Amino acid sequence: MKPILEVAASFGIADKYLELYGRYKSKLDLNLLNDLRDRPDGKLVLVTAMNPTPAGEGKTLTTIGLAQALNALGEPTIAALREPSLGPCLGMKGGATGGGKAQILPSEDINLHFTGDMHAITSAHNLLAAMIDNHIFQGNALQIDTGRIVWKRTMDMNDRSLRQIVVGLGDGNGRVHDSGFIITAASEVMAVLCLSEDADDLKRRLGRMVVAYNMSGEAVTALQIGSVDAMTVLLKEAIKPNLVQTAEGTPAIVHGGPFANIAHGCSSVIGTKTALKLAKIVVTEAGFGADLGAEKFFDIKCCQAGLTPDAAVLVVTVKALKYNGGVPKAELDKPNPAALEAGLANMKRHLANIGKFGVPVMVAINHFAGDAQDEVRLVIEACRRLGVRAEQSDVWAKGSEGGLEMAQTLRDILREEPSRYVPLYPEELDLRAKIETIVREIYRGAGIKLSAKAEARIQEFERFGFGRLPVCMAKTPYSFSDQAALLGAPENFVVQVRDITLSAGAGFIVAHTGNIVTMPGLPKSPAAERIHLDENGEVAGLL
Repeated sequence: MKPILEVAASFGIADKYLELYGRYKSKLDLNLLNDLRDRPDGKLVLVTAMNPTPAGEGKTLTTIGLAQALNALGEPTIAALREPSLGPCLGMKGGATGGGKAQILPSEDINLHFTGDMHAITSAHNLLAAMIDNHIFQGNALQIDTGRIVWKRTMDMNDRSLRQIVVGLGDGNGRVHDSGFIITAASEVMAVLCLSEDADDLKRRLGRMVVAYNMSGEAVTALQIGSVDAMTVLLKEAIKPNLVQTAEGTPAIVHGGPFANIAHGCSSVIGTKTALKLAKIVVTEAGFGADLGAEKFFDIKCCQAGLTPDAAVLVVTVKALKYNGGVPKAELDKPNPAALEAGLANMKRHLANIGKFGVPVMVAINHFAGDAQDEVRLVIEACRRLGVRAEQSDVWAKGSEGGLEMAQTLRDILREEPSRYVPLYPEELDLRAKIETIVREIYRGAGIKLSAKAEARIQEFERFGFGRLPVCMAKTPYSFSDQAALLGAPENFVVQVRDITLSAGAGFIVAHTGNIVTMPGLPKSPAAERIHLDENGEVAGLL
């Protein structure tokens, strides 16, 4: 690794804007973005993927490798990524910093506590929870209905036992009521931090968050609870973007970490806008498949922040295509052209969906060592017939060298194909119509079925004046539908919407579908069982 001072200097970031966390990590002072406000923006590229599979698609890996390859071509490029969550790192997924010769460093630090952003967000969220219960204990001047407290606790860990809890048990411990925990990546504080334009906007958004309802059915906000100033203090460092580097010294701004299946899945607006002022090209990613991360990037982040994406890269793998074509995980290494052909339907739908936003797209085929070249050629030929450019990516094994053709093709697209970006739906649509539009246009479902609770919430939120907000779908990432087992490109299913929740500070409505939960559980054999310190005191087993 290069000293972070050297990495920053390579893109003209003066020392006065750096707040160092050791030799290889730094916070970026918020004045940097303000001082660069008159500089033109670079090009914004989104890396997304087909629906995830047990084999892994390598979206973050491709983002990092593509940024390295563009720099190798002489195109000053910065990667803008989300921060990993401890829950998945210690649970099913393991580390989330790329791999091989395309990873961000120092990977162990980034995957674990990094610069403390996750802990700050957790603390701010739980301060508000504590102050709500204390307000009720101290007399309940706001007449909060304890049956309608919607603000739960949070922690950055997978723990299914805490999804539903009862608080206030025992003498003198407050009013007994139901509560629960969500994972920090699903906290509205996380979304607020990631969508804020600056520190003042952060404070305004925190104040707008709805935490409960009073006896008259009116919304109670964090501002009314009196917690906003203290929460802002807890977040005063977390709002500053983090600067690290890739394995080849390419700058990477890693900031914010909302999940895309239960939140909006994009890194911070502040980090992205800072990168756009510093680089000619910014390569960013959005979580899970394009039906979740990309849709939310286009319809929530870009709309709120006034960003115009210039191109998109869809990551596919031969293994993922065969999995969507019906091949079990244990047999994905075996050639199976027929299954691959069947699985291409998943890729084609994602490509068609990205086209609906008017953004030029290419395909990156993340290459595994055991992939049959005949099958790789099948994918390239299928893309050619669709009029989409496709390149094999070998960035895991070769770093920037393995991504040069991919980077050259992307550069050509940026020069030759102007973006005509438009969001999927106008804000004037009512909330139900917005959900139906996403289900029909992106998922290809026949429609939606709202529970009685969801129907009531939509009517209530529209009565409160929140009907113009965009919709954030909480849905399984494994399928276009709300049923994880429906692989490939299913059609004519009905999406079950069981609840609708309001994120007034973040500026969106969340539609909860199927059996999706906001507090994940650990798998039978969690990654934590394999993480240890080796004989040299170094972290092993995390990646």
